[in-house]
Amino acid sequence: MPPASNSNIEKVVIIGSGPAGWTAAIYAARASLAPLVLAGDRLTRERMPGGQLMFTSEIENFPGFVHGVDGQQLMSTLQEQAERFGTRVKTHFVSKIDLSDRPFKIHHIDDFNGDPEIVTETHAVIIATGASANYLDLPSERQFENMGVSACAVCDGALPRFRNQPLVVVGGGDSACEEATYLTKFASRVYLVHRRDTLRASKIMTERTLQNPKILPVWHSVVEQVLGNDTDGVTGVQVKNLQTNQSSTLEARGMFVAIGHTPNTKFLVGQVELNDKGYVVLKNGFRSMTSVEGVFAAGDCADAVYRQAITAAGMGCKAAIDAERWLAENGVH
Repeated sequence: MPPASNSNIEKVVIIGSGPAGWTAAIYAARASLAPLVLAGDRLTRERMPGGQLMFTSEIENFPGFVHGVDGQQLMSTLQEQAERFGTRVKTHFVSKIDLSDRPFKIHHIDDFNGDPEIVTETHAVIIATGASANYLDLPSERQFENMGVSACAVCDGALPRFRNQPLVVVGGGDSACEEATYLTKFASRVYLVHRRDTLRASKIMTERTLQNPKILPVWHSVVEQVLGNDTDGVTGVQVKNLQTNQSSTLEARGMFVAIGHTPNTKFLVGQVELNDKGYVVLKNGFRSMTSVEGVFAAGDCADAVYRQAITAAGMGCKAAIDAERWLAENGVH
């Protein structure tokens, strides 16, 4: 049982400021829990809250925005809504967390002001740190991010810039095959660039991909450079054949990187149960409980399947409701 409520102990701290974190904050604040959101990016130590959507310029699949919405605008709106109900925000990154005893202890730092590390005690924690798409680490790749380079076909594939255009997908697993197949709904052709001559995907996914007339495998190849300009964005992808060492250019208006995601959960190792890929394990199916009582998780850090803003928001709602009920059951009001 947690100790009786103390004014110096937070009722709930939310780590993360993407759709899951802000939605959890809205629900927790409306339940009079006065949540504290730690909104800094603990991986890059960036001050900007908002998660990956802060770097997404066009979101067309979030309900309520007929003509789409800019990622920064959406995150800013969610933050304002959370703050309206009493959410407090610190743009700190979490350096360490101790869930071995209650109240839980969260170590966080505002690195930009040179302030010393702060330790915040809390009765409940909602982890909403998201997951980062794996990229190729090419300078040109980052240069054209949101100008034709993407890591999510479901998020971006239907955008006007990609319709009836040749596109490139990089990868050879199930995710790459799913991305390539999905993009055939919009693209004129999809080049699937893979460093081997066989896919790593499941048999049924491999067969479905290779039988699709719109998908053209580019075997034994890696991406050397993304080509384009500031006006048109991506115009092509330079690839190198690993057998011949010859380079060639694929004319394309977009490149989708499908080499997996890494959940932002390294700071949780040894604190809560993670699966073999680092995702937080939820213990009760549809709800949001983790392996530690009083610790809840929401969004892409616990979702290896959907990874959408709207599903993250839904999980944030569930986590806040679960946290509110758990606190009430344990005498924290």
